[in-house]
Amino acid sequence: MAPDRDGTRERTASGATAAGRSPRPRLDQPRPPRRRILPEWDPEAFGRLSERIARFIGTGRFLVWMTVVIIVWVLWNIAAPGDLRFDEYPFIFLTLALSLQASYAAPLILLAQNRQDDRDRVNLEQDRKQNERSIADTEYLTREIAALRIGLGEVATRDWIRSELQDLVKELEERQDGHRGNGHREHGVFPAERPRGRDVDDR
Repeated sequence: MAPDRDGTRERTASGATAAGRSPRPRLDQPRPPRRRILPEWDPEAFGRLSERIARFIGTGRFLVWMTVVIIVWVLWNIAAPGDLRFDEYPFIFLTLALSLQASYAAPLILLAQNRQDDRDRVNLEQDRKQNERSIADTEYLTREIAALRIGLGEVATRDWIRSELQDLVKELEERQDGHRGNGHREHGVFPAERPRGRDVDDR
């Protein structure tokens, strides 16, 4: 009975130690997502929003509305009854609001400019690749046209054949005139046809 008890104790101790160990991460499974303290946002969505704000700040409409708001603000705090005034002279709250607006407007404009620079860089890279393809196509077409010209230079044209035939006719006429001077009877450029019938050479 004692050995069984010792074996049971050993198995219990080994099981306790195995259970007490932290499980090893499995390589065939993705890691669980970590908890983040900071909130998550979409950089592209934030970039598009910043570009819209920067475009609106750079328009005349924004300047007109800003001027109207400042004028109304100042007139209200000067002409309104004392109980309704919320920012009396020297308009400290208005100054803080304009400073806060300027502090946010500058980074938004810079962010929009950076995104525009990235787009311009991508467009320039695409234009460069397109120009390289166009140059390669132009060089290929130039080589093909040069090969066609070389091939056409070796082809017999109609004028060249006509000149060769004329030279051949002149040469035959000269030979005919030479044969006539030697007493041969031949009519025309080509020799006369032989009489029909069996020739002596055919025998």
